[in-house]
Amino acid sequence: MDMGKVSDVKNSKCQDCADKSCATEKLGASELDLITNNRYISEIKRNTNILNAGSPVSHIIYLRSGLVKEYLIKSDSKEQILQIVMPHSYLGLTSMFGDNINHFSYSALTDLKVCYIDIDVFTQLVKKNGNFAFEILTSVGRENLNNFRRFIAQSNKRIYGRIADMLIYFSKVVFSSSRFQIPLSRREIADMVGTSRESAGRVLSKFNAEGLVRISGKKVVINDLKKLEKISKFG
Repeated sequence: MDMGKVSDVKNSKCQDCADKSCATEKLGASELDLITNNRYISEIKRNTNILNAGSPVSHIIYLRSGLVKEYLIKSDSKEQILQIVMPHSYLGLTSMFGDNINHFSYSALTDLKVCYIDIDVFTQLVKKNGNFAFEILTSVGRENLNNFRRFIAQSNKRIYGRIADMLIYFSKVVFSSSRFQIPLSRREIADMVGTSRESAGRVLSKFNAEGLVRISGKKVVINDLKKLEKISKFG
């Protein structure tokens, strides 16, 4: 686990944090103090590995800012990108409620600011504060269900539908905008949709040529969302 650059947290308290999660909002002052005394803030540079699959769960990582890639290494040594984790999310929750072994790997797609929270303290809060636990379990359930639906849909689509899905995912879910910069390389885009780098590039070029999107490097503008949604549905 790369802890990154540890920030000065002497005067930083969870009560005063502007980046609280929905779950943390359910905690009282003494519970927030408990987290403050058992966590540290780190600044992590882009392309840094944060967690590796197979490592023991010692901390829950709260993503305050930035984007993270959650992925698996398949039997052919290729990556399978599961999702893009967005700010105000926790890394490692699924493994915490499983067998305390990380089953996914995480890498920083952008510069990050994170909080490492001692897992024993986090578990204590889950057990003692029902509202906090409910928000955490709701988050885990929603995330797993969304990923399950996306992978089932992807497995039944051809490459055009999968690339359309990927563009819609970044537009609607990750950035909430028709204009965005994809934080992935072409190799990672291919890994995300389960195809070759060349095939992903050809489809993106075709969408660009047909005017569905405008692509310049990693910058994307969605010009025809309805057409992309139609390709996603029937692709």
